[in-house]
Amino acid sequence: MSDSSSIGALVTILRTEIAALAPGDRLPSSRDLITRHGVGPVTVSRAIALLAAEGAVVTRPGSGTYVAARRARHGGGAPDTSWQAVALAGREHDPGADHGAASAETDGPSGPLPAGTIALSGGYLHENLQPTRALGAALARAARRPDAWHRAPAAGLAPLRAIFARQAGGGVGPEDVLVTGGGQAALSMLFRAIAAPGSPVLVESPTYPGALAAARAAGLRPVPVPIDDDGIRPDLLADAFAMTGARLLYCQPTFHNPTGTVLAPERRRQVVDVTRAAGAFLIEDDFARHLGHGRPVPRPLVADDRDGTVVHLTSLTKPASPSLRIGALIARGPVMRRLQAMRRVDDFFIARPLQEAAVELLSTPAWDRHLRTLATALRDRRTTLEDALARELADWPLADSPAGGLHLWLRLPPALTDRAVTDTVVADAAGAYGVSVNAGHRYFPAEPPSAHLRLGFAAAADPAELTEAARRLAGAVRSLGG
Repeated sequence: MSDSSSIGALVTILRTEIAALAPGDRLPSSRDLITRHGVGPVTVSRAIALLAAEGAVVTRPGSGTYVAARRARHGGGAPDTSWQAVALAGREHDPGADHGAASAETDGPSGPLPAGTIALSGGYLHENLQPTRALGAALARAARRPDAWHRAPAAGLAPLRAIFARQAGGGVGPEDVLVTGGGQAALSMLFRAIAAPGSPVLVESPTYPGALAAARAAGLRPVPVPIDDDGIRPDLLADAFAMTGARLLYCQPTFHNPTGTVLAPERRRQVVDVTRAAGAFLIEDDFARHLGHGRPVPRPLVADDRDGTVVHLTSLTKPASPSLRIGALIARGPVMRRLQAMRRVDDFFIARPLQEAAVELLSTPAWDRHLRTLATALRDRRTTLEDALARELADWPLADSPAGGLHLWLRLPPALTDRAVTDTVVADAAGAYGVSVNAGHRYFPAEPPSAHLRLGFAAAADPAELTEAARRLAGAVRSLGG
């Protein structure tokens, strides 16, 4: 019998056997097939290759050959993607990552809210708080530049890097800055660059869910470090480093999301010192630097760091527009060289027209005027929502009024939690009453110590909507017996 006929005969036999198996079942090993059918190893390998080309089987080196998912042979009906379960085998998915991925949407709903719903969820400015005219003018000026569509440097435009360096202060120079496509992309890059898959990463508890999602997507294990009214606790941070051997801390020292906390002056140096003593990096997410409510904002941690412990992250999306996807990383030493190398692999460079527009925007008096106006508007909206909640939900414990940021952090009262009413139940009830809120459990990397809601005051159209939202939320709570 010729080789080709032997291969064809074996393929026919195996097709019959595969038809009696279920997707994911393992075929006999090559050695078993050689013995059972009296053929050579080349015949077996070529037969398996033909079946794999047909989509009948999938092979996993070092593991074996498995029956592939059945695919529809005719058009019509829903697409069948069940084969992907086999193709993705070996890259097992952490169920907790689903929780994190879903939570990553907290900076904006995945789709439009139902008509008439007032948004207390999300983490971006309402369009009437955005500097849309200044943005349009900056983009128009940028587009008229003769080199507007030329390739941008991998590290970013020199004028933009200089602006971010000046904003950071201290000894930060343009050479320490890498322009990024917003804050979330920068987080993803940092987690992949600094820590190996399977490593622990210390995070404040609670913290930004998008950071948890990015860490888990990079294969890292978020480990909670509790915070109090003065921010992350240095004593517990030192314990966490000692117990886990972590080499990375992610924190938000200024206008923390979701609590609005500012890391106390005496703790700022402590946190950096504890991190340095552990031989670790500190990712300083400074997303809210331009979201103060009129009070002085502390210097970023990176401004006083000389040893490269702090890797600073900032972005323009929060104070300007969700679509101004421009941010910056500030780092020193080998970690910056690693980030620059990842840039060349990930996306080469950030779109030049958007960088040019950012330079135009940040270089004009209109930007400073916008920030002053925004600070007043955010303070007024925060006060409006706080006052409305105090009237409508008088028994709810309000945390200290934040001095910056976009949110209030509310703990559910015992009247609800004693009856096992969860934050998700309250959020769902609020949605039914026409107001969207963020359930607080998504902000914790592990079990939350208590139930909370995050209420935003920047996504609603105006202060009157905030007052109405508090009234609707109170109605939802009453419907639950609270």
